[in-house]
Amino acid sequence: IAGDFCDSSQCLNGGTCLLGQDNTPFYCLCPEGFTGLICNETEKGPCFPNPCRNDAECQVVDDSHRGDVFTQYVCKCPHGYTGVHCETTCAMPLGMETGAISDSQISASSVHLGFMGLQRWAPELATREIRVLCSLPGVQVNLMRKMRVMGVVTQGASRAGSAEYLKTFKVAYSVSGRKFQFIQSTEGMGDKMFVGNMDNSGLKVNLFDFPLEVQYVRLVPIVCHRGCTLRFELLGCELNGCAEPLGMKDGTIPDKQITASSIYRTWGLNAFSWYPFYARLDKQGKFNAWTAQTNDASEWLQVDLGSQRRVTGVITQGARDFGHIQYVAAYKVAYSNDSTNWAEYRDQGAVDTRIFPGNLDNNSHKKNMFEVPFVARFVRILPVAWHNRITLRVELLGC
Repeated sequence: IAGDFCDSSQCLNGGTCLLGQDNTPFYCLCPEGFTGLICNETEKGPCFPNPCRNDAECQVVDDSHRGDVFTQYVCKCPHGYTGVHCETTCAMPLGMETGAISDSQISASSVHLGFMGLQRWAPELATREIRVLCSLPGVQVNLMRKMRVMGVVTQGASRAGSAEYLKTFKVAYSVSGRKFQFIQSTEGMGDKMFVGNMDNSGLKVNLFDFPLEVQYVRLVPIVCHRGCTLRFELLGCELNGCAEPLGMKDGTIPDKQITASSIYRTWGLNAFSWYPFYARLDKQGKFNAWTAQTNDASEWLQVDLGSQRRVTGVITQGARDFGHIQYVAAYKVAYSNDSTNWAEYRDQGAVDTRIFPGNLDNNSHKKNMFEVPFVARFVRILPVAWHNRITLRVELLGC
């Protein structure tokens, strides 16, 4: 190859035309992914076409570095995605805002007034007065199980009319809760310093360079404005990468596929009916949940997923009936493929049906993940304990 550029290029797909030698008038230097005399053919290989999703980068892996047994490439996932092909979103709120992470799971080295998750982001709540949450050298969350944590959202607060917030902070993590280590800088500069907030109300999102597979996460303030006051949310997903909402909240599951053993009508009026298709997580309105006609362990709420799905967990929520707080405090889960033959969920090796802890109030989320996920089309929630009336809003998790 002579190496000089051609006066006019005949190369396609961004190829570089170089003058040839001897009897070869020109030579095309093809970009990655193309081949052929004039770069007119698509190169075949592990990364062509790109098998990775969500704009992930496909990297060819030689045999000496392969950590798998089925492919010759790895997908380098962008922030917020995980899975072999970066197919799974892994930047979901883990429960500080919704209350799925309970107060007992949050601890700190010192406390001013109490704890609170990130202020609700709904516009109608933007003017709600929020008192100071915690003044602390460090606040810790116990996720109760090993999870994949991808990042954190922080927010300050106002105390006695003065804005307080974290300007910089570090993040430490642990699997056991005994030995912690800080996230390290990718530049080899020691502990990574995260940039926090600039005021008391704005949200600051920090995604980690690499996901953490941990049970405990600790935020350690370094520089604070006036006081070290913090509201925050952790972002991530379950380790199995199969914990996406299956369609109750967003309406993907249609009303006709949500049924129940009975329906309660306040004061016996049809206009005040608590239908099963109202049982959607976070549904708003005066009648915004399913309520059973009787308080009896024979009652159930059923969801038809439309086809067989892998189900990995459930989120429950109660509701109010004209000021009366109502919720399910404990329940069982049953599943079926034909809506006739049912199996009640049991943990691995367990003899008895698993009873899941439910809600403690009418609004907080309570998430329970299944130790042994199941594949089914129909899922039933079977209440075994309740407050006032059997009342449910739910979301099923899986893939």
